Amino acid sequence: MQNTQETITAEQKSELIYGLEDRPPFRDTFFAALQHLLAIFVAIITPPLIIAGALNLDLATTSFLVSMALFASGISTFIQCKRVGPLGCGLLCIQGTSFSFISPIISAGLTGGLSSIFGAVIAGSVVEMGISRALKYTRRIITPLVSGIVVTLIGMSLIKVGITACGGGFGAMEDGTFGSLQNVGIAALVLISILIFNRSSNRYLRMSSIVIGLAIGYAVSFALGMVDFSSVESYGGLNVPLPFKYGISFDISAIIGLGIVYLITAIEAYGDITANSLISGEPVSGEKFIKRASGGILADGFNSMLAGVLNSFPNSVFAQNNGMIQLTGVASRYVGFFIAVFLLLLGIFPAVGLVFSLMPEPVLGGATLLMFGTVAAAGIRIIASQKINRKATLVMALSFSIGLSVELVPQILQQLPEVIRGIFSSGITAGGVTAILSNFLIRIKGEEY
Repeated sequence: MQNTQETITAEQKSELIYGLEDRPPFRDTFFAALQHLLAIFVAIITPPLIIAGALNLDLATTSFLVSMALFASGISTFIQCKRVGPLGCGLLCIQGTSFSFISPIISAGLTGGLSSIFGAVIAGSVVEMGISRALKYTRRIITPLVSGIVVTLIGMSLIKVGITACGGGFGAMEDGTFGSLQNVGIAALVLISILIFNRSSNRYLRMSSIVIGLAIGYAVSFALGMVDFSSVESYGGLNVPLPFKYGISFDISAIIGLGIVYLITAIEAYGDITANSLISGEPVSGEKFIKRASGGILADGFNSMLAGVLNSFPNSVFAQNNGMIQLTGVASRYVGFFIAVFLLLLGIFPAVGLVFSLMPEPVLGGATLLMFGTVAAAGIRIIASQKINRKATLVMALSFSIGLSVELVPQILQQLPEVIRGIFSSGITAGGVTAILSNFLIRIKGEEY
Protein backbone atom coordinates (compact mmCIF):
# COMPACT_ATOMS: atom_id res chain seq x y z
CA MET A 1 0.00 0.00 0.00
CA GLN A 2 2.83 2.34 0.96
CA ASN A 3 4.69 1.57 -2.28
CA THR A 4 1.52 2.29 -4.30
CA GLN A 5 1.09 5.68 -2.64
CA GLU A 6 4.76 6.52 -3.24
CA THR A 7 4.37 5.60 -6.91
CA ILE A 8 1.29 7.83 -7.28
CA THR A 9 3.12 10.69 -5.55
CA ALA A 10 6.11 10.32 -7.89
CA GLU A 11 3.84 10.29 -10.96
CA GLN A 12 2.05 13.45 -9.81
CA LYS A 13 5.38 15.23 -9.24
CA SER A 14 6.58 14.28 -12.72
CA GLU A 15 3.50 15.93 -14.26
CA LEU A 16 4.12 19.26 -12.50
CA ILE A 17 5.99 22.17 -14.03
CA TYR A 18 6.64 23.73 -10.63
CA GLY A 19 6.49 21.75 -7.38
CA LEU A 20 5.29 22.84 -3.96
CA GLU A 21 8.52 24.51 -2.83
CA ASP A 22 9.63 25.81 -6.24
CA ARG A 23 9.74 29.56 -6.89
CA PRO A 24 8.54 30.18 -10.46
CA PRO A 25 9.69 33.30 -12.35
CA PHE A 26 7.57 36.41 -11.72
CA ARG A 27 5.72 36.16 -15.05
CA ASP A 28 4.73 32.52 -14.52
CA THR A 29 3.72 33.20 -10.92
CA PHE A 30 1.65 36.24 -11.88
CA PHE A 31 -0.33 34.48 -14.62
CA ALA A 32 -0.90 31.35 -12.52
CA ALA A 33 -2.22 33.55 -9.69
CA LEU A 34 -4.46 35.45 -12.13
CA GLN A 35 -6.04 32.21 -13.36
CA HIS A 36 -6.75 31.11 -9.79
CA LEU A 37 -8.28 34.53 -9.11
CA LEU A 38 -10.65 34.21 -12.08
CA ALA A 39 -11.78 30.82 -10.77
CA ILE A 40 -12.60 32.08 -7.27
CA PHE A 41 -13.56 35.75 -7.55
CA VAL A 42 -17.27 35.30 -8.23
CA ALA A 43 -17.52 32.51 -5.64
CA ILE A 44 -16.09 34.84 -2.97
CA ILE A 45 -18.36 37.81 -3.61
CA THR A 46 -21.59 35.88 -4.25
CA PRO A 47 -22.39 34.83 -0.63
CA PRO A 48 -22.30 38.41 0.75
CA LEU A 49 -24.40 39.62 -2.19
CA ILE A 50 -27.00 36.87 -1.63
CA ILE A 51 -27.08 37.45 2.15
CA ALA A 52 -27.32 41.25 1.76
CA GLY A 53 -30.17 40.85 -0.72
CA ALA A 54 -32.08 38.49 1.58
CA LEU A 55 -31.63 40.85 4.54
CA ASN A 56 -32.50 43.90 2.42
CA LEU A 57 -29.32 45.77 3.37
CA ASP A 58 -28.47 49.17 1.88
CA LEU A 59 -25.87 49.77 -0.84
CA ALA A 60 -23.11 51.01 1.49
CA THR A 61 -23.41 48.01 3.81
CA THR A 62 -23.57 45.53 0.93
CA SER A 63 -20.48 47.07 -0.67
CA PHE A 64 -18.55 46.91 2.61
CA LEU A 65 -19.50 43.25 3.14
CA VAL A 66 -18.27 42.37 -0.37
CA SER A 67 -15.00 44.21 0.24
CA MET A 68 -14.44 42.49 3.58
CA ALA A 69 -15.16 39.09 2.02
CA LEU A 70 -12.31 39.69 -0.43
CA PHE A 71 -10.02 41.08 2.29
CA ALA A 72 -10.68 38.19 4.70
CA SER A 73 -10.13 35.66 1.89
CA GLY A 74 -6.74 37.25 1.18
CA ILE A 75 -5.60 36.87 4.79
CA SER A 76 -6.99 33.33 4.98
CA THR A 77 -5.22 32.26 1.78
CA PHE A 78 -1.90 33.64 3.04
CA ILE A 79 -2.21 31.73 6.32
CA GLN A 80 -3.03 28.45 4.54
CA CYS A 81 -0.15 28.73 2.06
CA LYS A 82 2.45 30.12 4.47
CA ARG A 83 1.64 27.89 7.47
CA VAL A 84 1.95 30.12 10.54
CA GLY A 85 2.92 27.87 13.45
CA PRO A 86 0.27 25.12 13.67
CA LEU A 87 -2.06 27.11 11.37
CA GLY A 88 -2.23 26.22 7.70
CA CYS A 89 -1.52 23.26 5.44
CA GLY A 90 1.46 24.76 3.60
CA LEU A 91 -0.02 23.92 0.18
CA LEU A 92 -1.28 26.09 -2.69
CA CYS A 93 -4.62 26.04 -0.90
CA ILE A 94 -7.02 28.93 -1.57
CA GLN A 95 -9.73 29.99 0.88
CA GLY A 96 -12.84 32.04 0.21
CA THR A 97 -16.34 32.76 1.46
CA SER A 98 -18.30 29.53 1.84
CA PHE A 99 -21.68 28.91 0.18
CA SER A 100 -22.55 26.29 2.77
CA PHE A 101 -23.37 28.82 5.48
CA ILE A 102 -25.70 31.08 3.48
CA SER A 103 -29.02 29.59 4.62
CA PRO A 104 -28.32 29.52 8.40
CA ILE A 105 -26.70 32.98 8.17
CA ILE A 106 -29.82 34.42 6.55
CA SER A 107 -31.95 32.81 9.28
CA ALA A 108 -29.70 34.32 11.95
CA GLY A 109 -29.75 37.72 10.28
CA LEU A 110 -33.53 37.86 9.97
CA THR A 111 -33.91 37.30 13.73
CA GLY A 112 -30.87 39.02 15.23
CA GLY A 113 -29.30 41.23 12.56
CA LEU A 114 -25.66 41.43 11.53
CA SER A 115 -24.36 41.41 15.11
CA SER A 116 -25.98 38.00 15.66
CA ILE A 117 -24.49 36.68 12.42
CA PHE A 118 -20.93 37.67 13.27
CA GLY A 119 -21.30 36.40 16.83
CA ALA A 120 -22.38 32.99 15.51
CA VAL A 121 -19.58 32.98 12.90
CA ILE A 122 -16.99 33.55 15.63
CA ALA A 123 -18.46 31.21 18.27
CA GLY A 124 -19.30 28.42 15.81
CA SER A 125 -15.75 28.33 14.43
CA VAL A 126 -14.62 26.72 17.68
CA VAL A 127 -16.35 23.54 16.47
CA GLU A 128 -14.10 23.23 13.42
CA MET A 129 -10.96 24.13 15.35
CA GLY A 130 -11.85 21.44 17.90
CA ILE A 131 -12.33 18.85 15.15
CA SER A 132 -8.84 19.61 13.81
CA ARG A 133 -7.40 18.50 17.14
CA ALA A 134 -9.41 15.26 17.21
CA LEU A 135 -9.53 14.45 13.51
CA LYS A 136 -9.20 10.68 13.94
CA TYR A 137 -12.29 10.40 16.16
CA THR A 138 -14.61 12.91 14.48
CA ARG A 139 -14.22 11.15 11.12
CA ARG A 140 -15.92 8.12 12.68
CA ILE A 141 -18.97 10.21 13.59
CA ILE A 142 -19.18 12.51 10.56
CA THR A 143 -19.07 9.74 7.96
CA PRO A 144 -19.22 10.26 4.17
CA LEU A 145 -22.94 9.42 4.31
CA VAL A 146 -23.60 12.20 6.84
CA SER A 147 -21.47 14.64 4.84
CA GLY A 148 -23.32 13.78 1.63
CA ILE A 149 -26.74 14.24 3.25
CA VAL A 150 -25.85 17.64 4.72
CA VAL A 151 -24.22 18.91 1.51
CA THR A 152 -27.32 17.83 -0.46
CA LEU A 153 -29.58 19.63 2.03
CA ILE A 154 -27.41 22.75 1.76
CA GLY A 155 -27.79 22.76 -2.03
CA MET A 156 -31.54 22.13 -1.89
CA SER A 157 -32.06 24.90 0.66
CA LEU A 158 -30.02 27.35 -1.40
CA ILE A 159 -31.95 26.66 -4.61
CA LYS A 160 -34.88 28.51 -3.01
CA VAL A 161 -32.59 31.52 -2.47
CA GLY A 162 -31.36 31.33 -6.06
CA ILE A 163 -34.82 31.16 -7.65
CA THR A 164 -35.97 34.08 -5.48
CA ALA A 165 -33.11 36.14 -6.90
CA CYS A 166 -34.05 35.05 -10.45
CA GLY A 167 -37.52 36.49 -9.95
CA GLY A 168 -36.10 39.84 -8.79
CA GLY A 169 -35.60 39.28 -5.05
CA PHE A 170 -37.64 40.39 -2.08
CA GLY A 171 -37.72 43.98 -3.36
CA ALA A 172 -39.53 42.79 -6.50
CA MET A 173 -42.02 40.91 -4.32
CA GLU A 174 -42.92 44.18 -2.63
CA ASP A 175 -43.30 46.28 -5.78
CA GLY A 176 -45.17 43.58 -7.75
CA THR A 177 -42.50 42.93 -10.41
CA PHE A 178 -41.44 39.54 -9.07
CA GLY A 179 -41.27 36.91 -11.79
CA SER A 180 -41.66 39.47 -14.58
CA LEU A 181 -40.59 38.47 -18.09
CA GLN A 182 -37.68 40.91 -17.87
CA ASN A 183 -36.36 39.47 -14.60
CA VAL A 184 -36.76 35.85 -15.61
CA GLY A 185 -35.36 36.60 -19.09
CA ILE A 186 -32.19 38.19 -17.66
CA ALA A 187 -31.68 35.24 -15.28
CA ALA A 188 -32.17 32.77 -18.15
CA LEU A 189 -29.70 34.70 -20.34
CA VAL A 190 -27.02 34.50 -17.64
CA LEU A 191 -27.69 30.81 -17.01
CA ILE A 192 -27.58 29.87 -20.71
CA SER A 193 -24.44 31.98 -21.30
CA ILE A 194 -22.62 30.19 -18.47
CA LEU A 195 -23.65 26.80 -19.84
CA ILE A 196 -22.47 27.68 -23.36
CA PHE A 197 -19.05 28.95 -22.26
CA ASN A 198 -18.65 26.14 -19.74
CA ARG A 199 -19.00 23.64 -22.59
CA SER A 200 -16.30 25.39 -24.63
CA SER A 201 -13.20 23.44 -25.63
CA ASN A 202 -11.13 26.52 -24.79
CA ARG A 203 -10.04 26.05 -21.17
CA TYR A 204 -9.80 29.80 -20.50
CA LEU A 205 -13.38 30.37 -21.63
CA ARG A 206 -14.47 27.40 -19.53
CA MET A 207 -12.69 28.69 -16.42
CA SER A 208 -14.15 32.17 -16.93
CA SER A 209 -17.67 31.02 -17.85
CA ILE A 210 -19.35 32.42 -14.70
CA VAL A 211 -17.51 35.75 -14.97
CA ILE A 212 -18.49 36.06 -18.65
CA GLY A 213 -22.12 35.10 -17.95
CA LEU A 214 -22.39 37.73 -15.20
CA ALA A 215 -20.76 40.35 -17.44
CA ILE A 216 -23.27 39.65 -20.24
CA GLY A 217 -26.21 39.84 -17.82
CA TYR A 218 -24.86 43.03 -16.25
CA ALA A 219 -24.41 44.68 -19.67
CA VAL A 220 -27.93 43.79 -20.84
CA SER A 221 -29.39 44.95 -17.51
CA PHE A 222 -27.59 48.28 -17.86
CA ALA A 223 -28.94 48.69 -21.40
CA LEU A 224 -32.47 48.05 -20.06
CA GLY A 225 -32.05 50.70 -17.36
CA MET A 226 -31.93 48.21 -14.47
CA VAL A 227 -28.60 49.54 -13.11
CA ASP A 228 -28.51 52.96 -11.46
CA PHE A 229 -24.94 54.21 -11.03
CA SER A 230 -26.22 57.62 -9.94
CA SER A 231 -27.02 56.18 -6.50
CA VAL A 232 -23.29 55.93 -5.81
CA GLU A 233 -21.86 59.10 -4.30
CA SER A 234 -18.19 58.18 -4.73
CA TYR A 235 -16.05 55.32 -5.98
CA GLY A 236 -12.89 56.71 -4.36
CA GLY A 237 -11.20 56.23 -1.03
CA LEU A 238 -10.29 53.03 0.74
CA ASN A 239 -12.29 50.48 2.70
CA VAL A 240 -10.35 50.24 5.94
CA PRO A 241 -11.17 47.04 7.87
CA LEU A 242 -12.87 47.93 11.15
CA PRO A 243 -13.27 44.97 13.54
CA PHE A 244 -16.78 44.54 14.98
CA LYS A 245 -18.12 47.45 12.91
CA TYR A 246 -21.69 46.15 13.23
CA GLY A 247 -21.35 44.95 16.81
CA ILE A 248 -21.50 41.41 18.11
CA SER A 249 -24.14 39.36 19.93
CA PHE A 250 -24.56 35.67 20.63
CA ASP A 251 -27.74 33.76 19.79
CA ILE A 252 -27.61 30.08 20.80
CA SER A 253 -29.85 28.94 17.93
CA ALA A 254 -27.70 30.77 15.36
CA ILE A 255 -24.51 29.32 16.87
CA ILE A 256 -25.89 25.76 16.75
CA GLY A 257 -27.06 26.26 13.16
CA LEU A 258 -23.63 27.39 11.99
CA GLY A 259 -21.88 24.85 14.23
CA ILE A 260 -23.52 21.98 12.33
CA VAL A 261 -22.22 23.36 9.05
CA TYR A 262 -18.74 23.85 10.55
CA LEU A 263 -18.75 20.11 11.32
CA ILE A 264 -19.31 19.25 7.68
CA THR A 265 -16.93 21.95 6.44
CA ALA A 266 -14.13 20.35 8.46
CA ILE A 267 -14.66 17.02 6.71
CA GLU A 268 -14.87 18.72 3.31
CA ALA A 269 -11.62 20.57 4.07
CA TYR A 270 -9.97 17.25 4.88
CA GLY A 271 -11.00 15.88 1.48
CA ASP A 272 -9.86 19.00 -0.37
CA ILE A 273 -6.47 19.01 1.38
CA THR A 274 -6.05 15.31 0.57
CA ALA A 275 -6.76 16.00 -3.12
CA ASN A 276 -4.44 19.02 -3.11
CA SER A 277 -1.63 16.98 -1.53
CA LEU A 278 -2.04 14.24 -4.12
CA ILE A 279 -2.06 16.67 -7.06
CA SER A 280 0.99 18.47 -5.64
CA GLY A 281 2.94 15.22 -5.39
CA GLU A 282 2.89 15.22 -1.60
CA PRO A 283 2.10 12.22 0.66
CA VAL A 284 -1.55 11.51 1.51
CA SER A 285 -0.85 9.34 4.54
CA GLY A 286 1.56 9.22 7.44
CA GLU A 287 2.58 11.73 10.10
CA LYS A 288 3.50 14.52 7.68
CA PHE A 289 0.11 14.37 5.97
CA ILE A 290 -1.88 14.22 9.24
CA LYS A 291 0.02 17.27 10.49
CA ARG A 292 -0.73 19.06 7.21
CA ALA A 293 -4.42 18.13 7.26
CA SER A 294 -4.86 19.06 10.93
CA GLY A 295 -3.16 22.41 10.35
CA GLY A 296 -5.34 23.09 7.32
CA ILE A 297 -8.59 22.35 9.17
CA LEU A 298 -7.42 24.39 12.18
CA ALA A 299 -6.71 27.30 9.85
CA ASP A 300 -10.11 26.78 8.19
CA GLY A 301 -11.80 27.39 11.56
CA PHE A 302 -9.41 30.13 12.70
CA ASN A 303 -9.76 32.02 9.42
CA SER A 304 -13.55 31.86 9.73
CA MET A 305 -13.31 33.32 13.23
CA LEU A 306 -11.03 36.06 11.91
CA ALA A 307 -13.52 36.72 9.09
CA GLY A 308 -16.27 37.23 11.69
CA VAL A 309 -14.11 39.78 13.51
CA LEU A 310 -13.59 41.61 10.18
CA ASN A 311 -17.36 41.68 9.46
CA SER A 312 -17.27 38.85 6.93
CA PHE A 313 -18.61 35.32 6.67
CA PRO A 314 -17.04 31.87 7.20
CA ASN A 315 -14.17 30.88 4.93
CA SER A 316 -13.51 27.41 3.56
CA VAL A 317 -10.99 25.72 1.29
CA PHE A 318 -11.96 26.04 -2.39
CA ALA A 319 -11.97 22.72 -4.22
CA GLN A 320 -11.97 24.32 -7.70
CA ASN A 321 -8.38 25.45 -7.24
CA ASN A 322 -7.22 21.83 -7.13
CA GLY A 323 -8.38 21.52 -10.72
CA MET A 324 -6.51 24.72 -11.56
CA ILE A 325 -3.25 23.20 -10.26
CA GLN A 326 -3.75 20.26 -12.62
CA LEU A 327 -4.51 22.55 -15.57
CA THR A 328 -1.53 24.86 -15.05
CA GLY A 329 0.97 22.30 -13.69
CA VAL A 330 1.91 24.86 -11.03
CA ALA A 331 1.69 23.63 -7.42
CA SER A 332 4.05 26.21 -5.92
CA ARG A 333 2.60 27.61 -2.69
CA TYR A 334 4.35 30.91 -3.45
CA VAL A 335 1.68 31.52 -6.09
CA GLY A 336 -0.75 31.65 -3.14
CA PHE A 337 1.05 34.71 -1.78
CA PHE A 338 0.32 36.57 -5.02
CA ILE A 339 -3.33 35.49 -4.90
CA ALA A 340 -3.54 36.74 -1.30
CA VAL A 341 -2.14 40.15 -2.31
CA PHE A 342 -4.61 40.42 -5.22
CA LEU A 343 -7.53 39.69 -2.87
CA LEU A 344 -6.31 42.16 -0.23
CA LEU A 345 -5.97 44.93 -2.83
CA LEU A 346 -9.42 44.23 -4.30
CA GLY A 347 -10.85 44.30 -0.79
CA ILE A 348 -9.59 47.72 0.24
CA PHE A 349 -10.84 49.54 -2.86
CA PRO A 350 -14.58 50.30 -2.42
CA ALA A 351 -15.19 50.63 -6.17
CA VAL A 352 -15.00 46.84 -6.55
CA GLY A 353 -17.67 46.23 -3.90
CA LEU A 354 -19.89 49.05 -5.18
CA VAL A 355 -19.91 47.85 -8.80
CA PHE A 356 -20.94 44.34 -7.79
CA SER A 357 -23.41 45.59 -5.16
CA LEU A 358 -25.33 47.35 -7.95
CA MET A 359 -25.74 44.07 -9.85
CA PRO A 360 -29.47 43.35 -10.38
CA GLU A 361 -30.68 40.29 -8.49
CA PRO A 362 -31.82 38.38 -11.63
CA VAL A 363 -28.23 38.55 -12.95
CA LEU A 364 -26.88 37.05 -9.74
CA GLY A 365 -29.79 34.60 -9.56
CA GLY A 366 -29.05 33.14 -12.99
CA ALA A 367 -25.52 32.26 -11.89
CA THR A 368 -26.26 31.16 -8.35
CA LEU A 369 -29.14 28.89 -9.35
CA LEU A 370 -26.63 26.79 -11.29
CA MET A 371 -24.02 27.00 -8.50
CA PHE A 372 -26.48 25.90 -5.84
CA GLY A 373 -27.72 23.06 -8.00
CA THR A 374 -24.10 21.99 -8.34
CA VAL A 375 -23.77 21.94 -4.54
CA ALA A 376 -26.78 19.60 -4.28
CA ALA A 377 -25.36 17.42 -7.07
CA ALA A 378 -22.02 17.21 -5.22
CA GLY A 379 -23.84 15.93 -2.14
CA ILE A 380 -25.64 13.30 -4.19
CA ARG A 381 -22.31 12.19 -5.66
CA ILE A 382 -20.87 11.74 -2.16
CA ILE A 383 -23.87 9.61 -1.18
CA ALA A 384 -23.75 7.61 -4.43
CA SER A 385 -20.07 6.79 -3.87
CA GLN A 386 -21.01 4.85 -0.70
CA LYS A 387 -22.59 1.43 -0.27
CA ILE A 388 -26.27 2.15 0.37
CA ASN A 389 -27.56 -0.68 2.54
CA ARG A 390 -30.77 -0.90 4.60
CA LYS A 391 -29.32 1.07 7.53
CA ALA A 392 -27.98 3.81 5.29
CA THR A 393 -31.37 4.10 3.58
CA LEU A 394 -33.03 4.63 6.96
CA VAL A 395 -30.57 7.41 7.84
CA MET A 396 -31.17 9.12 4.50
CA ALA A 397 -34.97 8.78 4.77
CA LEU A 398 -35.05 10.28 8.27
CA SER A 399 -32.64 13.11 7.48
CA PHE A 400 -34.27 14.24 4.24
CA SER A 401 -37.77 13.92 5.70
CA ILE A 402 -36.97 16.09 8.72
CA GLY A 403 -34.76 18.57 6.86
CA LEU A 404 -37.02 19.17 3.87
CA SER A 405 -40.25 19.22 5.91
CA VAL A 406 -38.92 22.15 7.96
CA GLU A 407 -37.87 23.96 4.76
CA LEU A 408 -41.14 23.35 2.92
CA VAL A 409 -43.58 23.77 5.84
CA PRO A 410 -41.88 25.97 8.48
CA GLN A 411 -45.23 26.40 10.25
CA ILE A 412 -44.81 22.90 11.71
CA LEU A 413 -42.61 24.46 14.40
CA GLN A 414 -44.87 27.36 15.37
CA GLN A 415 -46.29 25.67 18.51
CA LEU A 416 -42.88 24.66 19.88
CA PRO A 417 -40.83 26.66 22.45
CA GLU A 418 -38.94 29.57 20.92
CA VAL A 419 -35.50 28.08 21.66
CA ILE A 420 -36.30 24.83 19.83
CA ARG A 421 -38.02 26.73 17.04
CA GLY A 422 -34.93 28.90 16.56
CA ILE A 423 -32.53 25.96 16.49
CA PHE A 424 -34.46 23.79 14.03
CA SER A 425 -35.92 26.50 11.78
CA SER A 426 -33.23 25.74 9.18
CA GLY A 427 -33.60 22.55 7.16
CA ILE A 428 -29.81 22.19 7.16
CA THR A 429 -29.69 22.21 10.96
CA ALA A 430 -32.72 19.94 11.42
CA GLY A 431 -31.58 17.48 8.75
CA GLY A 432 -27.93 17.65 9.82
CA VAL A 433 -28.65 16.90 13.47
CA THR A 434 -30.96 14.07 12.40
CA ALA A 435 -28.25 12.63 10.12
CA ILE A 436 -25.57 12.70 12.84
CA LEU A 437 -27.80 11.23 15.56
CA SER A 438 -29.47 8.56 13.40
CA ASN A 439 -26.13 7.57 11.86
CA PHE A 440 -24.67 7.15 15.36
CA LEU A 441 -27.67 5.36 16.86
CA ILE A 442 -28.09 2.99 13.93
CA ARG A 443 -24.31 2.54 14.20
CA ILE A 444 -23.16 2.90 10.64
CA LYS A 445 -19.36 3.06 10.43
CA GLY A 446 -17.56 4.98 7.73
CA GLU A 447 -15.53 2.00 6.67
CA GLU A 448 -18.65 -0.08 5.94
CA TYR A 449 -19.49 1.81 2.76
